[in-house]
Amino acid sequence: MPSSTVKAPPEQNAALSHGLKQRHLSMIALGGVIGAGLFVGSGAGIAAAGPSIVLAYALSGLLVMLVMRMLGEMSAAYPSSGSFSAHAERAVGPWAGFTAGWSFWVLLCTAVGLEGIGAAKIVTGWVPGTPEWAWVALFMLVFLGTNLAAVKNFGEFEFWFAALKVGAITLFLVLGILAVAGVLPGGDSPGLANLTGEGGLLPNGTDGLVVGLLASIFAYGGLETVTIAAAESENPVKGVATAVRTAMWRIAVFYIGSMAVIVTLVPWDSKAVVEKGPYVAALDHIGIPGAGQLMNVVVFVALLSAMNANIYGSSRIAYSLVERGQGPRFLGRVSGGVPRIAVLASSVFGFLCVVLSYWRPDDVFAWLLNMIGAVILVVWILIAVSQLLLRRRIEREAPERLVVRMWAFPWLTWVALAGMAAVFVLMAREPATRTQLYWSGGMTAVLAAVGYGWQRARERR
Repeated sequence: MPSSTVKAPPEQNAALSHGLKQRHLSMIALGGVIGAGLFVGSGAGIAAAGPSIVLAYALSGLLVMLVMRMLGEMSAAYPSSGSFSAHAERAVGPWAGFTAGWSFWVLLCTAVGLEGIGAAKIVTGWVPGTPEWAWVALFMLVFLGTNLAAVKNFGEFEFWFAALKVGAITLFLVLGILAVAGVLPGGDSPGLANLTGEGGLLPNGTDGLVVGLLASIFAYGGLETVTIAAAESENPVKGVATAVRTAMWRIAVFYIGSMAVIVTLVPWDSKAVVEKGPYVAALDHIGIPGAGQLMNVVVFVALLSAMNANIYGSSRIAYSLVERGQGPRFLGRVSGGVPRIAVLASSVFGFLCVVLSYWRPDDVFAWLLNMIGAVILVVWILIAVSQLLLRRRIEREAPERLVVRMWAFPWLTWVALAGMAAVFVLMAREPATRTQLYWSGGMTAVLAAVGYGWQRARERR
């Protein structure tokens, strides 16, 4: 069992560089909230939930805000490249850090492969006849090279990727609001017709809302990267505090705001919402020339940004686990301030997922996708439990570390846990997500058992 005393982190990040500048961290926090899931996956959510997709994103957004506030409290108190994994170890025990860290590593590495495949599909549309796997390999090599060289390269790529994403979605919101107001040339305001049409706000009933809610939950993945990156910034505590305090308006504007604009402009049951994507459908509706290719570029950048961030995040999680004695030592070797073997291992795992998607798409690859389906919820639960346990200890033994505080503690932490439990129940009700729940639960149980065995073996030494 962990000590009741708040100890210094087992991992001090002494070997890692602090090459991320404040402008890098600020833009990672700003652009990191605009994930590929927002552009790629939101069409299916709109088709299922109709106008209530706005409510779905608002509810899941509130849950994410609470999770980020809890994570920010702990990360500002103890900055670590292990982030929630290191906090879970400190609060619950080494087995919990092991479970959170390695499950999230598998999630990020698999996501690297998925994002590479998505980006390659876009490029093969621009350059027909070229093999998708070759483009994925090229993207992997580029980001492998940048992440191997220096952490500032990761930061510089993410800075410009984030700037483009923020610029694109801001322009979309401005054009959309003008179109809703009816002030764009040649266009009339749709008013509330698309929101109050047949079926009203819930055209597919509460079942449609549930599907939209589950889709929106997983669109928020990737927000945790900023707390991982903060450990290698010039001022980790300030970086985390700023990122967490601005999370609310970023989620409200970029996610909830864009969903509101889309379902106001375009009928929710329009085939274009799914076939072209909701953002392209909205831009086509207001007569923006070349909207499809414009959004393809933005989605392509979002996918590359996610690849870059996930290679970085997975390598730092692996490094932190090794530094805390919870993984093979060779992954923890650092040169030039970078855990290069961890970067290489994470990239190789990601490319292996790509190979499986072509070689065994119906069994092995499908099994892998199901296994990571609910991992983010497992991580969020461990974040909430860790914050419940650590907050009182920090208040008692190191109150000066509470630079960021969870709102209305402990009540909102319990509300967040109840919300996560509700999402698990909803996943169990839906056939499409029930299998993911079972496989993710199985992987979590195996990792927890291995982590507990590892912990007991170390205690007996």
